[in-house]
Amino acid sequence: MFTATLGVFLLGLVVSLAGGFVGAAIGANYAFAVTGISVFVAWGLFAATGSGAGFDFLAFGPFMGPHIAFAGGVAAAAYAGSRGLTDGRDVSEPLARLGRPKILMVGALFGMAGYLIQIGIAQLPWFGSHTDSVALTVFISAVLARLFFGGSLFHPEKMNQDAKGFWGRIAPNNESFWLTWQQRPAQYLAIGAFFGILGGGSAIALSTFFPGADAWAHTFAFGFSAIVVLFLILGHEMPIQHHVTIIGGLAAVKFMPILAGDGFVWGDWGETIAWLAVASLLIGAVFGMISAFLGELQSNLFHIRGKTHIDPPAMAIWVSTTLVLTTAALFS
Repeated sequence: MFTATLGVFLLGLVVSLAGGFVGAAIGANYAFAVTGISVFVAWGLFAATGSGAGFDFLAFGPFMGPHIAFAGGVAAAAYAGSRGLTDGRDVSEPLARLGRPKILMVGALFGMAGYLIQIGIAQLPWFGSHTDSVALTVFISAVLARLFFGGSLFHPEKMNQDAKGFWGRIAPNNESFWLTWQQRPAQYLAIGAFFGILGGGSAIALSTFFPGADAWAHTFAFGFSAIVVLFLILGHEMPIQHHVTIIGGLAAVKFMPILAGDGFVWGDWGETIAWLAVASLLIGAVFGMISAFLGELQSNLFHIRGKTHIDPPAMAIWVSTTLVLTTAALFS
């Protein structure tokens, strides 16, 4: 959308500065919750008009795209942490309360950088269309913020020095952890399976009943998951699973036509198609578990091993999206 003309590109660039600034001002996680609300607004616009502009501009663009607003908030938190003003890994803290515009300007600059990086990734041959460029940009932005404001990418002293084997050394401990209620395999794999099915179910339903919705269907449950983060910020120990619902939805939508074969059209809801939908949901569950595992792996390797926030779900989403789209292409 933003590469159509120079004017449109500059429009997005200017708004992305504001998006990053606002993300820092209200706090990255609060901004992400607003992203979830924006997803639902985009769905309302799509249902009413058939236009995807709400997704391109509001939910995943300069207004509240995670690579702009959330990433800007993460970078500003890292900068504030490097100045001893906050915990650099706390991305729930609204930074406007510090009364230092310079911190918020860091968010603005990273918001603009996120806009440019995402466009660049999306233009890459093959890879740009076989990954989630927004999630990858969130990950790259967080890595850059850590290198700029948090020292080395990870701190070996935070690992389990006396543990045996690779998995033992990177396992969470009493001082370094992400979410204690979903860090064991039984915990995150269960979340991956059932939230993956939830994402797949909503994606298949929307693709069936709204013509053309299959391009965005996987984002609906993602919006729900992003809003759930708001309750986590407010003190409730909610599961973080947007990296699961979006991947479960994407996998279900991509594999449904493959299972149905030639001639499949979204909107057909016969008995055979219903059984194939069930199979697609199970595929969504499998990829949901893979994404849940990748999120915990990234947390153990990077997020909990440093002084700034490197978002585990973002890494899981871009890697899992590439796995889903590549696998679907092999079978199609």
